[in-house]
Amino acid sequence: MKRSKWIWLVWAVVLLCYVVPYTFLSQVSQWYGSFLFWACAGLVIIALNVFITKDFKEHSDD
Repeated sequence: MKRSKWIWLVWAVVLLCYVVPYTFLSQVSQWYGSFLFWACAGLVIIALNVFITKDFKEHSDD
């Protein structure tokens, strides 16, 4: 899969971080509501960023 498609997945997770807590989890006031969702989404974003950037290489100007 091309890198740009993975970046769109990152944006989809960011969009879900706004939509899910304010719609589906709006009635949940315990810690396992929005906070848990945002914590898991943060881990997913970190994993996606590691996956997207794993092939980046530094170019030397020698």
